[in-house]
Amino acid sequence: MLRITNVRILSQTVRAVLALAAEVPPTPRIATAGLLSAPTPVLQPARSYAKSKDKKKEKKGAGGAKVHINEDQLAEVFDVAALRTLMERNVATMKDDYIKNLSLRSATGAMETLKVTYEGKDYQLQELGQIVRKNPKTVVVNLVSFPQTIPAVLQAIQKSGMNLNPQQDGTTLFVPVPKVTREHREGLAKNAKTLFIKCRDAIKDAQNGQIKKLKKQTDISEDLNHQVQAQITAIANEYIKEAEKMMEIKQAELLGDKS
Repeated sequence: MLRITNVRILSQTVRAVLALAAEVPPTPRIATAGLLSAPTPVLQPARSYAKSKDKKKEKKGAGGAKVHINEDQLAEVFDVAALRTLMERNVATMKDDYIKNLSLRSATGAMETLKVTYEGKDYQLQELGQIVRKNPKTVVVNLVSFPQTIPAVLQAIQKSGMNLNPQQDGTTLFVPVPKVTREHREGLAKNAKTLFIKCRDAIKDAQNGQIKKLKKQTDISEDLNHQVQAQITAIANEYIKEAEKMMEIKQAELLGDKS
């Protein structure tokens, strides 16, 4: 009877201990493997990269500031009127070349006023020989009075921009008038660009020549010197833009573009 009572007491005690253990939350295990070697994450500020279009806009905006041209300020430093006259003359020469030399049908009148350089002097072709329109397809130039000028005349005709290819027979030149083909139109349009480049380079030469002189001046401040240089470049760009617009109009006319 005593043993049974002891067993019951022991059984009750075990149940109480188990019940108490079930109520206590388990202690979390801490993983130590690799704890010391795990790298600490480093936060870096996010970098934003501009798209290619945005870069182009930024670049264009940085260098596209319009330069204000102060004529009074320039006049105090150099002869700005003379510089403008020189640049205007280059544009006028190009315009004159377009009118005389770039037409779909090379007229006799255009050849009469063609400039020929001989022994350092300039002459009009009509001063050196007789020019006759033999038929709608051929112009004849008779140089019997000045045969020594034939090489210079040939060179002037070939480089006139009229897309002409003269043929020599003694002291006479036969100049076939090209048909108005697409190829002929494109050739004239190409010559229009050649004349524009010649004009542009002449304007740039005038610009660079004036800036070169300006850099040697010591009677003005460095800041003013840079300002004037920028304005000279802006003036040159104005005339180049004007000449380029003339070229575009002429090319559209020669190619038959309606736009």
